[in-house]
Amino acid sequence: MSAPSVFASLALSAALGLTLAPVVSAPVRAEVSAGQAAAPVDAAQIAALSDMMMIGDIMAVMREEGLEYGQTLSSEMFPDKGGAQWQAVVELIYDAETMRSRFEAALAQALAGAGPELAAVEAFFGSAQGQTILRLEIEARRALLDSDVEDAAKLAWEDLSAEGGARADKLNRFAEVNDLIESNVMGAMNANLAFYRGMSETGAFPREMTEDQMLSDVWGQEPDVRAETTEWLFPFLSLAYQPLSDDDLDAYIAFSETAAGQKLNAALFSAYDALFTRISFDLGRAAANQMMGEDI
Repeated sequence: MSAPSVFASLALSAALGLTLAPVVSAPVRAEVSAGQAAAPVDAAQIAALSDMMMIGDIMAVMREEGLEYGQTLSSEMFPDKGGAQWQAVVELIYDAETMRSRFEAALAQALAGAGPELAAVEAFFGSAQGQTILRLEIEARRALLDSDVEDAAKLAWEDLSAEGGARADKLNRFAEVNDLIESNVMGAMNANLAFYRGMSETGAFPREMTEDQMLSDVWGQEPDVRAETTEWLFPFLSLAYQPLSDDDLDAYIAFSETAAGQKLNAALFSAYDALFTRISFDLGRAAANQMMGEDI
């Protein structure tokens, strides 16, 4: 049995404001001298950063994506065993407040030692320009829940890419600077592996799967995951940043290249990876129990 691609549901995030995360990736750790402990980022700082980055709004969109994916998962894996019970479990797994709490805890850990960079992060994303960028990212992600909008965005990107020119180059540069393809591919594969682990722990596979077998199967999905990532990412970037001037987009790219931008990007990937891995594992367990007709 192959695990369904959790990628589509656990939904690729893009850009510094909405990144997913880096199969089996090491957690991001602050670089400190031997014997030194990285200075923690306190809860108040994380809460303020989370508010500034509009994490609550992002989690609300992720919940919509998750509930939609729950229905897709049901129709693909147990079309006759879904219903209200499954819906209730999916709603619990994608509880927005729980997701935000777990994300912020992981972000605090990932940002340990990043105190000097936080001022630059706050200066950029706390500005009118930064807030506009974050809002555009969230609006585009919500808009892409509509399949018609998604199809139109793909066509628009195909046209823009075929024409070439400065805007297409800038979007490609933005993706490159923030390592969006590779990191999102790894994040999606981590999620798929976690889904396997959740199913395996619940005894859903006819024969017990070893960790090596699960890893092999997940890596076998890599070309498809990479194609899905690319096909989603660039239409998203094109749609989200279409209202931005070239100067605003250049400023975003320039910030992404700074130490603060790189630190934040890595921390966000790490935090989303922790969150999505947990969600995917819980979905795997829940799906296995649903298939076997057990109480969830």
